[in-house]
Amino acid sequence: MVDLRAFQTSIEGTFGPKDRERGIPGTFMYLIEEIGELAEALKEPEQHDVAGEFADCLAWLVSLANLANIDLAEAATRKYPKKCIRCDASPCTCLSKP
Repeated sequence: MVDLRAFQTSIEGTFGPKDRERGIPGTFMYLIEEIGELAEALKEPEQHDVAGEFADCLAWLVSLANLANIDLAEAATRKYPKKCIRCDASPCTCLSKP
């Protein structure tokens, strides 16, 4: 199991210089490309490495967060504090779709 903060640190150590050279716009475009590949994999899972595509999306999202100086673990914990942000329950008891 991976710790999000440790993964973000690892991605920075491995790809940080390349990510900074590419910048936010270029890194964002790679994230969008990977999301497209994930969409294809979900549509035809027998022909793709679905788990690998999820991992690619996460890696590019983390790279983008690094460039924007966002600690994803902190942001996710603050935004989603182990309960629904609308109904304040876990599991969510909201009647409407998110």
